[in-house]
Amino acid sequence: MPPTSTPQTPFGRVLTAMVTPFTADGALDLDGVQQLAAHLVDAGNDGLVVNGTTGESPTTSDAEKARVVRAVVEAVGDRAHVVAGAGTNDTAHSLELARAAEQAGAHGLLAVTPYYNKPPQEGLYRHFTAIADATGLPVMLYDIPGRSGVPINTETLVRLAEHPRIVANKDAKGDLGRASWAIATSGLAWYSGDDMLNLPLLSVGAIGYVSVVGHLVTPELRAMLEAHVSGDVVKATEIHQKLLPVFTGMFRTQGVITAKGALALKGLPSGPLRMPLVELSPEETEQLKHDLAVGGVQL
Repeated sequence: MPPTSTPQTPFGRVLTAMVTPFTADGALDLDGVQQLAAHLVDAGNDGLVVNGTTGESPTTSDAEKARVVRAVVEAVGDRAHVVAGAGTNDTAHSLELARAAEQAGAHGLLAVTPYYNKPPQEGLYRHFTAIADATGLPVMLYDIPGRSGVPINTETLVRLAEHPRIVANKDAKGDLGRASWAIATSGLAWYSGDDMLNLPLLSVGAIGYVSVVGHLVTPELRAMLEAHVSGDVVKATEIHQKLLPVFTGMFRTQGVITAKGALALKGLPSGPLRMPLVELSPEETEQLKHDLAVGGVQL
């Protein structure tokens, strides 16, 4: 069983959106998946999100996604929440992924806003409700209009929060004003999905984060959160400012590209990327090394 959930923190507080390690020939590296999952939980993560954007979900098959969930649950499922990405821009396919994730042992689902086809708010409501109805798992919505093309409006979030299994939102909208209103009116557990805004979102009511830089700096992220919760705003701000070069460096290009590059530099499982994503150039690698060094990351 995963760690105990509460309505306030249904998936814990500190989660990393995990990359999917591949072998040199591009196949799924299940040993690497388990090693990386264990490393991240040992570092202080309460949970891991697998098969999300950072997990290269657009280029992994449904069967591979189920194998990743099983592997991570086997490796850390008694110590951390395993949240499986199940969102696509096809509701029927999303329901298949949700049921497969439940069968594979996932503790929760991450449901991203359908991308490219730009559904109206009623379409979003029906899509997310269908996913929540498909299994007995709790659902974290994922609002990222920069990728999906459509935001989940506050009114829609409030409606969705009425569903007993829609319990949280991962916010990558980049709008603190709209986040403030949605947190206040929806009652959803709010997770930052934008590392640069981790502390600002905590300040308006978020309870934790789903991070990419957590691959490298989970202890610092946890220390920042604990300082904030304890009321030590000065310390939380100091940690946030120390991490600014890491936040910037890890998103100079696509986050999974830099995450895999950084993990490789540290000798941790990562492997190549699947096309159309490509590895960092030598110049980009040197820039990443510099950014991480300035932010205090040891490679």
